[in-house]
Amino acid sequence: MADNKKPLGDELDTKEFICGKVAGGQSQHLSQSVADQFGISRQSAQKHIKQLIKEGVLEKSGQTKGVSYKLAIIAEEEKIYQLIPGITEDLPWRDFVRPLLGDLPSNIISICQYGFTEMFNNAIEHSNGNTVLVSVQLTAYNVKMWVSDDGIGIFRKIAKDFNLDDERHAIFELAKGKLTSDPARHSGEGIFFTSRMFDRFGILSDKLIFTHTSHDWLFEEEKPINKGTSVVMEINTSSTRTTKSIFEEYATIDHPGFYKTIIPLKLAKYGDENMVSRSQAKRVLTRVEKFTEVVLDFKDVNEIGQGFADEIFRVFAQEHPNVHLMSVNTNESVDWMIKRAKATGDSGQPSLFEDV
Repeated sequence: MADNKKPLGDELDTKEFICGKVAGGQSQHLSQSVADQFGISRQSAQKHIKQLIKEGVLEKSGQTKGVSYKLAIIAEEEKIYQLIPGITEDLPWRDFVRPLLGDLPSNIISICQYGFTEMFNNAIEHSNGNTVLVSVQLTAYNVKMWVSDDGIGIFRKIAKDFNLDDERHAIFELAKGKLTSDPARHSGEGIFFTSRMFDRFGILSDKLIFTHTSHDWLFEEEKPINKGTSVVMEINTSSTRTTKSIFEEYATIDHPGFYKTIIPLKLAKYGDENMVSRSQAKRVLTRVEKFTEVVLDFKDVNEIGQGFADEIFRVFAQEHPNVHLMSVNTNESVDWMIKRAKATGDSGQPSLFEDV
C-alpha cells in the first residue's frame, strides 16, 4: 500500500495545514489530524499547535475531549454606509477596509481592493437598496470581507432584467461571466473574476447560496437567509495568487478581452435530473457566442441525452466555428455521447440516435 503521508517540511507546512483545518471548522482531534498528515507522533503534533497558540495565531478553549481551537482575530470591524447620491466604492475601501489590512503582501491587498470595490459598486448601481453593511475580519491566516445590502436581491434582479423564469438560472448566467444589463457602462466581468481571485467566494440572497472554491456550487435553503444580497470573500494571507495571473488565465495579448469561460453544467440542473433535452442545451448556450474558448465542466453530471449533446457539439459548433468548445470532468457515459455528437458533425450524416 502506498504511503500517502506528507513529509514534514518547515514550520510553514504545518502552520498552513493546522490553520486550514481550524479555518474549515475541523479543529476537533486536531493533533491526531496533524500526526496522520505528516507521519509524526501526537506529542510532536501538539508541540506545533502549542507554538501557534504561543505566537497568537490560534486560540484554545475547553479541556481534554472538549478542546477546540479557533483562529486568533487580529482585526474585526463593521460599518454601515448609506447608498446616497454621490457615494463611490473607493471611499469605504480607502477610509475603512484598507487600514484594517495593515502590512499584508501587496498581491493580497490588490486582490482585496479589486473584489471589494467591484462588489460595493454592484450594490451602489444594481441593488436598489438603502444601505450596505461592510465587515472585515483579519487573522494571521486569512482575510474575510462581507458586503451586504438591503436591496432587491441579485438573483431576483437578474431574473427580472433578463426575463429568466427561475432565479437559479440567474446563478448559472453569473457563473459564465459577461452578464450585464448595462453593457455601455459595465463589462459584466466583476463577479466572474472576483470569484476566481479569492480562495472562497459566496453570494447569499433570499433562499439561494452560490459559492465558488475550486468549483461552483449552488445551495437552496427552505427559508430566506437574508434580505438583499450578501457577498463573502475570503483569501489566505500567504496566497501567491495575483490579479494579473487571474486576468491572464482568461485573456491574452491576442485576446485582450474576456475571451474564456468555464461553465459548470451542474448549476443548470434541477435536483437529480439529467441533461437530456435541447431546451436545456440552449439554456447552457445562452450568450456563449460572446466567448472564443468555452470549457464545459461536467463534474457531477452523470448522464446527458442525445438531443442535449447534439445541440451543443454539432448544431452550435457548426453555427459558431469561432467558438472553441472543450469538455472536462466527463464520465464514460457522457464522454461517449459527446463523441457521437461530434462524429455526426464531422461526417455530416444524421446520428443513429437523432430525435426527429
